[in-house]
Amino acid sequence: MGGLRKPAASFVVLGPSGVTVRDRLKRLSTEDQRVLRLVGDHLGTLASRDLKARCAAGLEHDSELWAERKRVLTVESSSRWAGSITKATHDQWALARRGQLAHIQSLQAGVRTIAHRLSLPVGEAGSKRAPGGYRSKREWFAKTRRLHVLEDRLQAVRADWEAGRVGVVRGGKRLLNTRHHLHAAQLSEEQWRTRWQAGRRFLAADGESGKLFGNETVRVTPGGEVSIKLPAPLTHLANSSHGRYVLASTVAFAHRGEQWRDRIQTNRAVAYRIHEDTSRGRWYLTASWTIPAVKILPLATARANGLVGVDTNADHLAAWRLDIHGNPVGEPLRFGYDLSGTTRHRDAQIRHALIRLLHFARRHHLAIAVEDLDFRAETTREKHGRRRKFRNLISGMPVARLRARLVSMAAELGITIVAVDPAYTSRWGAQHWQKPLTTKARKTTRHDAAAVAIGRRALGHPIRRRTAPPPAHRSDEQGHRTAQARPGAPGREGPRPRISGPRTRSVRAGCGAKAGNQDAQHRSGRPAEHEFWHQDSLPLSL
Repeated sequence: MGGLRKPAASFVVLGPSGVTVRDRLKRLSTEDQRVLRLVGDHLGTLASRDLKARCAAGLEHDSELWAERKRVLTVESSSRWAGSITKATHDQWALARRGQLAHIQSLQAGVRTIAHRLSLPVGEAGSKRAPGGYRSKREWFAKTRRLHVLEDRLQAVRADWEAGRVGVVRGGKRLLNTRHHLHAAQLSEEQWRTRWQAGRRFLAADGESGKLFGNETVRVTPGGEVSIKLPAPLTHLANSSHGRYVLASTVAFAHRGEQWRDRIQTNRAVAYRIHEDTSRGRWYLTASWTIPAVKILPLATARANGLVGVDTNADHLAAWRLDIHGNPVGEPLRFGYDLSGTTRHRDAQIRHALIRLLHFARRHHLAIAVEDLDFRAETTREKHGRRRKFRNLISGMPVARLRARLVSMAAELGITIVAVDPAYTSRWGAQHWQKPLTTKARKTTRHDAAAVAIGRRALGHPIRRRTAPPPAHRSDEQGHRTAQARPGAPGREGPRPRISGPRTRSVRAGCGAKAGNQDAQHRSGRPAEHEFWHQDSLPLSL
């Protein structure tokens, strides 16, 4: 036990802090699409200039520079458009800084791992906690060269981090690199150019509480009419009063439509974004707003009726219901999904699996226990070496997306999510629960046993079961019995206390290793028998 990591305490996951819904802009006229492209291209150019100015300022940026950037943009757009552009630029720069820090941490982990393995003799076996030496001298030499490459990269990235330099591409770095591989992407140069222009447009406006329908820049009425405030150089394109352009299309959000309508009717802030899907030839309007923090239940309340332990895998969710004592109830559950195909197909598969899990939990009034997984440090090539299939397996597990989906969907249904430390759940689950839960009619998998382990940890019970004593000898001197005690029970790890009275299939009462002081009892052959005898006086009441 000395070398094992102490698992962190379980906690109730906070609910989502925002809402995003989307609807298609149908029946847009040719003029509508032309105006949207002109406005998006103009604002996209301003956003590119502003991003360049923000990156040039680096760590020296302050509120005065922010105000100056906004004043420059206001001349060519409007005050509200300028505010949205500068805020989006600031968020993009901050995201690039977080990505830069994550890259530094990844390089540091790779350097440490290679340096450790190079310090070991060639061919030395590793352990579960640390990798061993490299297999051959050839691999050892190749890794020495790679160590120098990683150290040079780390030094360069650290210099950029200290100087405040970041690399940001409006439109996306992946789409930019696709320009050099059009044949592999099955795109023509014209198709790529169309996607590139659509990705660099800017048609997003932040909401304003107290303004009409919650947004003055992109306004959507309760009836679904959409209008935008044109920038100053494009006001001649207006087809409505006050320099506004009204689209021929209307929107009606099928998901959370009532919440959106109630919000804009009270003039609360709603942010909008208009973008074009060039592969489908469609335009979409996305609405988003913040919601107050949902009051979560205490952990003790979430455990009151038991819960469902869920183990996340590459192709399915393994789940098992547990009662408040940590005992599995019923049969194991499995919710499969297929992560091959397009991104939308994978997202739909995840949502379908989660909604079945949530419906089961809601039907039985149970909380859901999941692992607080983070595989960012597990997917590096330096840690697992040639185990490429294992790295691809871990990388393919939709942990972050599944967790975000589960939290948001569970909040709508009023289901509590409990996160637990993932340490040793798979190992101890297979060691202590897979065989006892396997019957002739049911084959318990390793993932099912891990779900039981996750549920027990969320309930506050230990995962590991006590080792049964040998069948030929049932005394406590051979080891602990299989009877479970509560974690807070005093003497839980100590020997079983003596129970007075007759004993069956064992030595008679008063005998044995824990019979107490035999010499102090009046028995044949004991010192107490030879002591001076006297009779106690009778009570006066007789």
